[in-house]
Formats: sequence, structure tokens, C-alpha cells
Amino acid sequence: MPIPAGIIGTGNMGGAMAQNLLARGWTVRVYDPDTPKITNLERFGAIASVNSCNVAIDSEVVIVCVVDAAQTEEALFGAHGVTTGLQPGRTVLLCPTIAPADTERFAQRLAALGVHTIDAPMSGGPVRARDGTMSLMVACEDAHFDAHRELLDALANPVFRVSQRVGDGARTKLVNNLLAAINLAGAAEVMVLAQQLGLNLGTTLDVIERSSGQSWIGMERMRRAVAGDLEPARAHVTLLEKDSRLALAEALAAGADAPLGAQASRVFERAHLAGLAEADDAVLFRFLGGV
Repeated sequence: MPIPAGIIGTGNMGGAMAQNLLARGWTVRVYDPDTPKITNLERFGAIASVNSCNVAIDSEVVIVCVVDAAQTEEALFGAHGVTTGLQPGRTVLLCPTIAPADTERFAQRLAALGVHTIDAPMSGGPVRARDGTMSLMVACEDAHFDAHRELLDALANPVFRVSQRVGDGARTKLVNNLLAAINLAGAAEVMVLAQQLGLNLGTTLDVIERSSGQSWIGMERMRRAVAGDLEPARAHVTLLEKDSRLALAEALAAGADAPLGAQASRVFERAHLAGLAEADDAVLFRFLGGV
């Protein structure tokens, strides 16, 4: 039988995850500082909470689905954070894309309180989160993985069992997202080239989609960009800007060379500086095209 779960952060991904679990019969408590987001989820059966502590009191597992390490810190250890209400023996599922060192640090602090951590960054976008077909990259002790396999399987398909070392989920996600940044920047660049060469953009995308240049993120984003479908933002420019920056820091620490990643990261940084920080990241097509 599904156990009570809580979700902190109900934006594009967290809100979609909540809808997925609710549709499957889970009891889900939710909190987000943006009140309309949790009010919207009440119509799907979610239990709205006044803060993260309130979510944690009645949840066996709390899923943290915020943007970055600072928001994760606040959600977990703030004045009304998860740890003020979560009982020893319960579990936190960490889904944000953050530095592995931050994941490890949070897990150590939670362990000192008797709380378990599952390092589980996600990928796939809101549509796949809503239907349970997004990916989770899971790193945790076997006992915690086995205890919460029903929840993990409800949230994602596939669930990738990365390792037992907390932090490896975060490392895997950064590797993935650095490639996503490279692929998206590259797709935007070549579609601008196609436009300047006078090619039909729809036909060009059809060719790429069935040929060696295909990438999921490139095709999904460029289809929307060519159609002018950039509102509302599904994934802000700042997300892959952050993730590529974190990935490059890991590469530097490991002594790895990442020249393409560095170039892609700079494209996202330039778009941010051009005032596109909160725009859908498909806007790179317009940005690189000078529109």
C-alpha cells in the first residue's frame, strides 16, 4: 500500500510528480512558497501545507524538488524546514541538480538526525514526470532503495540504480546535463545555420530526427522554437547554465578536459546576460540567430 509522501517544491517537475502520485492513489502533502502552485494541486487531491515542517510531520518520505543547493538547504534545515518535523527513521529523496559535495553534506547532516537520504536526481521534463516515465538516477544504501522501491517505480521508469554511494546520483546527473547543454546549444546553432542557408526548418528537423545528428533535447526544444512555442517556460535558461557550471567544476576537480562543455556553458551564460535568464531554454535558437 502506498505510504504517505510529501513534496517540497511544486514547480514544473514537482507539481507534475505530485499529479502522477495522486493519480496512482498516493496520499501527497505539498508545500511551495508560491501559494497558487499548491492551491492548483489541491484540485487533484493534494493536501496543502503551510511550510516544509508541516509536510514532514505526516510523511514517511519527503521528496525535495527545488532548484539549487541554497533552496535545498532552506527546505531541509530552515526555521520551518523538513528536519523540524521529520521523525528519525524516515527518508528524504533529494531530486535537485546540485553539486555532489552538497548532496553528501546534506546526507551527513540528515544522518546525524537519524534520517535516511536517497540521492535521486531526475530527468525527462514535466510531461514525463506527470506520467511516471521520467528517469531517476538513484544512489543510496540497498536497504533504503528496497524500502522505497514502490515509490521510486511510481515516480519513474526507468529507475537507474547508480550505486550505494550518495553523491553518485548527482555526479551522473551532471554528466548527463553537460551533454544536454552541449546538444541543445549545438542544435540551436545548426538550426540558425539552416535558416541562414534558406532551408525549410521543419524538413531539416525531420532529417536530423531520423539521422546521425539527432538528440532528444535538441529535437524537443528546436521543434518548439521553430513553431514559436516558448511560453510558458518549461525549463529556464538558468537551469542548464547552473548545471553546466556545476559539471565543469566537477571536471576541473577530476582533471578532465571539457572544451565542448565549456563552450556550451558560455552560450547559456551569454543568454542569461542578454536578459533571457527566465526564458524557456529553447530561446537559444532566437538568441544565436540574433533575433
